[in-house]
Amino acid sequence: MAKLYYGSDIAPIALPDRLMGYIKVITSTKLRRGESFTLTWTGTTEEPGRSTIWLQPAIPLRFVFDSVEPEQLVGDYLRSLADQANAASGLVIDTRTWESAEEATRTPVRSARPVGRSVLAA
Repeated sequence: MAKLYYGSDIAPIALPDRLMGYIKVITSTKLRRGESFTLTWTGTTEEPGRSTIWLQPAIPLRFVFDSVEPEQLVGDYLRSLADQANAASGLVIDTRTWESAEEATRTPVRSARPVGRSVLAA
């Protein structure tokens, strides 16, 4: 499980490494541009409800991953999450279903476009 340390909170947000890889890429991109947004996650075993944090450049963040190597991310799923982060509702992730949503972007649905490319989380 990867951990996100947010602001001065000593209790980290724990999510799967690959999911946190997506969040890291989106967060880094948006904060580098000076854009703030909300991140909401639902359905963890520790927190069965819903949690939301406000991400903005002045709040310190630290991502800690169990894996030494960067995760392989699916480009199409990354783009769909980035689009969602740009919406008024912010980035919303259901930790119970994100893997099936990611997998769905790997297989084209009645489309001639190629299967999504992998992206390294860095």
